[in-house]
Amino acid sequence: MNAHALGIASTLALTLSYAPLAHSASALSGPGDPFQPVRQLTGHTWNSGVADAHDTYNGMGCASNGKIYYVLSSERYDVGAQMCVFDPKTKRIAGLGDLTEACGEKGQKTIVQGKSHVTFVESGGKLYFATHIGYYSIIDGMEKMGIPPEGWKPYPGGHLLAYDLKTGKFDDLGIAPEREGVLSMSMDTQRGRMFGLTWPSGMFFRFDVATKNLKNFGKMCAEGENGKGAVYRTICRSIVANPEDGSAWLTTSVGTILRYRADTDSVEPVAGEDLKKDYFGLYDATSPGHMGYNWRQTFWHPGEQAVYGVHGNSGYLFRFEPRRPRVQVLERLTSLPSKASGMFDQFSYGYLGFALGPDRRTIHYLTGGPIYKDGKRVKGKDSTAMGEAKGLEDLHLITYDIPTAKYTDNGAIFYENGDRPLYVNSIAVGLDGTVYFLARITEGGKTRTDLVSVDGPTKRGVTRSR
Repeated sequence: MNAHALGIASTLALTLSYAPLAHSASALSGPGDPFQPVRQLTGHTWNSGVADAHDTYNGMGCASNGKIYYVLSSERYDVGAQMCVFDPKTKRIAGLGDLTEACGEKGQKTIVQGKSHVTFVESGGKLYFATHIGYYSIIDGMEKMGIPPEGWKPYPGGHLLAYDLKTGKFDDLGIAPEREGVLSMSMDTQRGRMFGLTWPSGMFFRFDVATKNLKNFGKMCAEGENGKGAVYRTICRSIVANPEDGSAWLTTSVGTILRYRADTDSVEPVAGEDLKKDYFGLYDATSPGHMGYNWRQTFWHPGEQAVYGVHGNSGYLFRFEPRRPRVQVLERLTSLPSKASGMFDQFSYGYLGFALGPDRRTIHYLTGGPIYKDGKRVKGKDSTAMGEAKGLEDLHLITYDIPTAKYTDNGAIFYENGDRPLYVNSIAVGLDGTVYFLARITEGGKTRTDLVSVDGPTKRGVTRSR
């Protein structure tokens, strides 16, 4: 795929003309009403030329060259995910490739590589990431591996990929154990080791980039999301690595923190600490539709030698110090209207849009916020058996300054026509502090997922007023 094929050789921010939802700037009551956003932020929409793009989970990042790389997902069995790049200097988007083709599977009539469900890791001038299935069959209300249509073959498994930032070449490094998708990934950049969790079984593996040696440590959480009843467990969506000692950590839905040890090439539970905290809520790990006590998203803070993370369902920010080991609950990162309502937000798993900014001190978090109409909270579904939005909600940009422990709800994001960004589970913070994410956009009666940018509070020259 190239820029010509995408039809995006030159793309400018959209001026949308379709009818907006019931929202206006005057509806924001400000500081006098705790159930309304304190301000409105404008999300600028971009068109990557991928009309069928569907919801993306993670699948984006800001590289050292300042460009924003992202994957637009596909829910079809015959159209693969597309990787794109946005250059903030030129305001241009280019298509980089079809992930199915990058994996060497073009024309094989296997279910395509429909997603990248992981955060990108840059090392040695390359972006390392992995692919995942995007075509599902819904069985008992849960997503399962898509059953191939007649004439098509089953999903061949997620691939580990590297994209060269200079040459634009993809390297197909390897394939996930037992041909499952890759749900979570991280990397020890010093030793060149990639770590992954597979879907739907939740197998943890280690892959050595230099030797191409892959070691499968087996299922980490009963039968994972392939299980049913007593052996069902929701799989962790974030692996975090410390390149200094080669450790990597992940969690289970019962709250266990697991550590990969580089010195012994083994996995063991962290003794004396876990994520089963009263503040996070009460969960039945055998039931679907929530993350349980798993952390939702994390990052490694090298200066503090600590993990910062957010618990998905409760929205609590915490700090995990592996050397002690100790988990410290810091702040609830939910929106101010969410805090006022006392209710969980609408996305059943919580939100993946959680990242440290380029100043290395400001956490950025994209999260939900309740909508109030005629003084009443707009209510969604009571329950679900998979990761999805149970109802309509606002999208808030929260920041947290680590040194001062200052929480700020910067307001709710709306498009220029008043529409709300929906299904946001991704984030990339540009070198200048601009916040990027992937969200549903409706134009001319058609909906696609695409790139959105908003001025972050740390962007140079940006000031905020109430």
